[in-house]
Amino acid sequence: MFTTLGRIIKSGLLNFWRNGWLSTATVLIMTVALITWTSIFLLNVVLTSVLDVLAEKVDVSVYFNLDTKEPDILTLKSKLENLKEVANVEYVSTDQALEIFKNRHANDDVLLKSIKELNINPLEASLNILAKDSTQYATIASFLNQDQFKNIISKINYTENKVVIDRLNNIIRVLRESGFVAGLILAFIAFLVAFNTVRLAIYSSREEITVMKLVGASNWFVRGPFIVEGVLHGIIASAFSFMVIIPGIGFLGPKLLNFLPEINLMNYIGNNFWSLLLFQTLGGIILGVFSSWVAIRKYLKV
Repeated sequence: MFTTLGRIIKSGLLNFWRNGWLSTATVLIMTVALITWTSIFLLNVVLTSVLDVLAEKVDVSVYFNLDTKEPDILTLKSKLENLKEVANVEYVSTDQALEIFKNRHANDDVLLKSIKELNINPLEASLNILAKDSTQYATIASFLNQDQFKNIISKINYTENKVVIDRLNNIIRVLRESGFVAGLILAFIAFLVAFNTVRLAIYSSREEITVMKLVGASNWFVRGPFIVEGVLHGIIASAFSFMVIIPGIGFLGPKLLNFLPEINLMNYIGNNFWSLLLFQTLGGIILGVFSSWVAIRKYLKV
């Protein structure tokens, strides 16, 4: 068994070097396919990050009556934090609200003087609620609209933000669905191109395969060298694609960071380097082996 395996591996290596131009073409096509797949994956990472950033910009604020006691507000805050739909709750006291108001209108002297002349703080305390998913704000609003909270809550701005929230949810859904479909189509096209290139390489060896079958070689013995070639094609294509993607991210990453400070592709690559390398290598090997396996079936029937 080991002798046969050794012969298969040796034959595969010889075929790889003997068909130099075809092997080079196959590797290059598979490299393009892997770059396409990885680019789709990284584009999805960027798209998801952008959508997450947009979702974090939308929240629901609850404003309380001026006579509401702080312990009652903190009790409601605690209840909200225990909801599975809630990611974060921020408490803004009346004093903090006044300070934020002054900072926001620092250049408006008339407005600031008007506030001073009131001699009281007219601003209400509030809770800013961020949901884990933007589709869950309706559930949170329903919780806040219970009768037990009506005596302390003066306003919930969910109704005002509902149009924005619904529009954001639609954008997120459409972008994710269209991105997934576009990714599948591009990945399928890349696979077809790589598969046809491998099939062309096997077609050039069809007479050799026929002779091997006529002298009694088993299907595994005939198929084995081409499987080995497929593994070599995949590994080398994976290495080449990584050598293109890393400098590409190094060039595009800082530009994207200037445009979207929340998204740092270089950090993502650094934190997921080995996972991406494994993804590339396995993807290349699977593409090479599967293409070889399917393409050679036609020539095994002698």
